Amino acid sequence: MLTSVGRRAYMVKYFKEVLGNNGKVFVCNSDDKSIAFKYADEKVISPLIYDSNYIPFLLEYCKENRIDIVISLFDIDLLMLAKHKKQFEEIGTKVIVSDPSIVEVCNDKWKTYKFLTDNDFHAPMSFLDMNEVIEKISEGKLSYPIVVKPRYGCGSISVAIAYDEEDLRYLTKKANEDIANSYLKYESSVTTDKVIYQECLKGQEYGADIINDLTGKTQNVIVRKKLAMRSGETDIAQLVDEQNIKETLVRLGKTTKHIANMDCDIFMVNGIPYILEMNARFGGGYPFSHMGGCNLPKAIVEWAKGKTVDKDTISARTGITGYKEIYITEI
Repeated sequence: MLTSVGRRAYMVKYFKEVLGNNGKVFVCNSDDKSIAFKYADEKVISPLIYDSNYIPFLLEYCKENRIDIVISLFDIDLLMLAKHKKQFEEIGTKVIVSDPSIVEVCNDKWKTYKFLTDNDFHAPMSFLDMNEVIEKISEGKLSYPIVVKPRYGCGSISVAIAYDEEDLRYLTKKANEDIANSYLKYESSVTTDKVIYQECLKGQEYGADIINDLTGKTQNVIVRKKLAMRSGETDIAQLVDEQNIKETLVRLGKTTKHIANMDCDIFMVNGIPYILEMNARFGGGYPFSHMGGCNLPKAIVEWAKGKTVDKDTISARTGITGYKEIYITEI
């Protein structure tokens, strides 16, 4: 079952291709406005993630339908499932999710920054205090433009660039308002520092899938060069062989010991990979890896059965470019 499936209809299709006639793909979402509902074998509307009935609902549904595997496609959902992973195991359902500590690091951009720098990875300078940013700029230790975004943001929600102090103050106010008026308010409620400020790196942007098995052992890294972006997701990308990035992310995968996929954003600045974000799930860039021959859904199903997966299953050809398209589907 894929939870918080949203518009990731392609993930439903990938898993259906793997299972064939030997299983079903279930999906759930908090409302029925999901194109994935059209392609799933079974669908159900779930309570909201922060509803007290959410986990009991999923447990009962998995038990009734003998669900073997649960995979979430949404950041906020990950932590909830990670905290209740053992309860699912007790009914025979394996939740493909990393430990809560790693999910928290990925969901909180400040913890991401601290985790990366503490483990000797390069990351853009980050701050939680707007006044500290202004002070650093006045001292010549930092310069505009500055990226302003929600500390617990997803996609490109309220991500903006400040080119001067007036921008900085306005965008900070706007980000806080956007957080208060969206689902970001739930995770952001744990702190008063809801906005994060980062230096704006200049370089080529890349995305990557760090693939670990279900024991957290790193198996492969697939790198894509981002050629076009739309609403925070990669629109056009080329699969590339960037050994510097790959070596850095293999080390990252060994450090996080995450489960299955970790979607990463990287900037290459003067030959040095800087890691911007880590998402402990399938990201919007995974279809490019799949297009290149990687079949992580198949690997997950095989690993869940206790089987060995060969390297070709989780590898992708380099040098090919993928384009996402937009089309209308009637439900």
